[in-house]
Amino acid sequence: MFQSYLFPISYAFMSFPVAALVFTLPFLVVQYRRHGYINKIRAIVLYLLLLYLLNAFYLIMLPMPASRHNAAPTGSIIQHIPLQFIQEIRRNSNIDPGNFLSYFSIFRQRDFLLAAFNVVLTVPFGLFLGYYFRTRWVVCILLSFGLSLLFEVTQITGIYGFFDHPYRIFDVDDLITNTLGGILGYRIALWISALLPRIEQLDSKVDHSAKRVTYTRRGIAWMLDLPIWMIPFLTLQSWQLQGAYWITTAVYFILLPCCTGGRTFGKWVVRIRISSRDGCNRLWGLTVRYVLQYGVLIGANVFLTTPSLLTSLPGPWTGIPYTLVMLLDFMFLVHLIIRVFKRNPLLVYEQWSKTQNQITWPHKQQTSAENLADNSI
Repeated sequence: MFQSYLFPISYAFMSFPVAALVFTLPFLVVQYRRHGYINKIRAIVLYLLLLYLLNAFYLIMLPMPASRHNAAPTGSIIQHIPLQFIQEIRRNSNIDPGNFLSYFSIFRQRDFLLAAFNVVLTVPFGLFLGYYFRTRWVVCILLSFGLSLLFEVTQITGIYGFFDHPYRIFDVDDLITNTLGGILGYRIALWISALLPRIEQLDSKVDHSAKRVTYTRRGIAWMLDLPIWMIPFLTLQSWQLQGAYWITTAVYFILLPCCTGGRTFGKWVVRIRISSRDGCNRLWGLTVRYVLQYGVLIGANVFLTTPSLLTSLPGPWTGIPYTLVMLLDFMFLVHLIIRVFKRNPLLVYEQWSKTQNQITWPHKQQTSAENLADNSI
């Protein structure tokens, strides 16, 4: 019986890297937006929650029928009698009232093991609700019941119509035992919470102004900005307007941040902005920064995608622009790698423009940097 549980668990662990990859971007966005940085303890707990949900899903859903066109069930697909499993345990157990040791045979009985499994299945769910989310016990009961109901509905509908017929029964006892497991996990979380870091106090000593803006954070902001910038760019391109790249880049990355305190949409989401150092003029700093970044570094590559400009060069000279751009890209890549390993966030175009990325966080939530534990990534 226990062997049958190893099969879905192995599938859960194999699919976890893919699920984690999909989960990471929204996780980072929410953490930067809500907490201003990434806390390692919070990240570990949430990834463990993802791993648990994958295991629970596979344990409930697997094994599946070999074909979508599975046979219709021969008996009832709904078991509606509460605590029916207790009657099944009593009926199928060989208990001798005169022999005390015979009662231990219950723990090897299949119906008992199935009920125990359904309790254990949602104990981690209750742990997460009690420790990380700090829900009330009433909310824990409702959410545990809701999770169990989701499992049962998914099964009885054949994964919402994917299979022609249900391949598991809807068992009211599963709702009872799963909810009991959630409550048990919730109580365990309350008992052991004193031994674990308090989730609500993880940010109590964090000075956001002292935090370094990581390249991960900057990359996410750029990924959020890119599709917004592309809409007007592609629109102007479809109208065959010359200089569409330069116009949209200047408006979105220079004029917009100048009017919004150094923020684009992506930077606003992850709570960072471009600030000027040494009291430099914001418009001048933004202009120099993005002329170097999008005009020189990226603009040189855009230049290579313009055939009309290259064909105007004499034949022996057409290879020179490609060589120069490749050399420029290689030099910037080396520069970026050096900065990453030296943990120096300022790139060459930031040094020359005297600008930098800065975390924007409400002043009232900032505290002293004393005894600050660096938990950011």
